[in-house]
Amino acid sequence: MKYPDLVRALAGIRIQDNERNLSNKIGRGTFSAGFFLQCLAAMEVKNLRLDED
Repeated sequence: MKYPDLVRALAGIRIQDNERNLSNKIGRGTFSAGFFLQCLAAMEVKNLRLDED
């Protein structure tokens, strides 16, 4: 998914942002867990597997 796609997906769940802000947040790696969950919801992720390996 590219930044324009994520902007549209987030808009679909009523979160307004733009490509530049997303690029900066993700590039810095300093986004919140809430933002991460919003992105997962916008991308319609239903399952997320976290392994310790």
